[in-house]
Amino acid sequence: MPLKGPQAEPAVDHGRNIIELERVSFSYGARTVLENADLAVHRGDYLGIVGGNGAGKTTLIKIVLGLLKPTSGLVRLFGRDIASFKDWSRIGYVPQKATNFDANFPATVLETVLMGRYGRRGLFRFPTREDKEMARLALEQVDLWPQRGRLIGDLSGGQQQRVFIARALSGGPDVLILDEPTVGVERGVAGDFYALLKRLNEELRLTVVLVTHDMDRMAHQAMHVACVDKTIFYHCSVDEYFRKTHAEAHPHEHPAAAPGAAGGGGF
Repeated sequence: MPLKGPQAEPAVDHGRNIIELERVSFSYGARTVLENADLAVHRGDYLGIVGGNGAGKTTLIKIVLGLLKPTSGLVRLFGRDIASFKDWSRIGYVPQKATNFDANFPATVLETVLMGRYGRRGLFRFPTREDKEMARLALEQVDLWPQRGRLIGDLSGGQQQRVFIARALSGGPDVLILDEPTVGVERGVAGDFYALLKRLNEELRLTVVLVTHDMDRMAHQAMHVACVDKTIFYHCSVDEYFRKTHAEAHPHEHPAAAPGAAGGGGF
């Protein structure tokens, strides 16, 4: 289980896909949002998903999470077709607006994190010793164990978002998916937030999939990037992505570096 600490295995296993999309398309009525999108996320990777507003990033994530059913194409999670996949506790999710909740909701930090155990234990069951231990470990990972007794509504936006990461971690996931996690987070603490994600990826071998508009932070944190605009135009290392986009913006400076036809790819 990831919260037990680093394991003696490669940081990224390029031969092991934990998320696979093949020619996935999705439409809202007559409006096509995704078309023939291919994507593979390797175990231990830190993938940044980028693209403009309305490009299909959040739709792609919702398809991976089973919240939307694709119009066509195949989705596999940990080698299983999503239609038969049941082990959802292996996927932790922090939505875009996790901090938009009722600030008067009378839940402590610890109680909120224990909610992340429901995927394994079910609703309306008293937390076990294991649940409490996993919640403690998760809060220690995000440096909030001393705040466990505080009401979550009394925390800052950045602290609240870290609580929601701890809630996702408490289920012992293999992959953590975050959709614009710094929305609502104070600008001054965004750097600490991204440093936390990097540490979770490196120390716990936790696969991280991050949807973000923060290109500068992504360039210094992620290993690979997928650029979405209805399909996957790039899927490559961060360095290769910036070389390609620079070559497109300045074709006369580096004519030999201009990319070929766009398309979903691997590495």
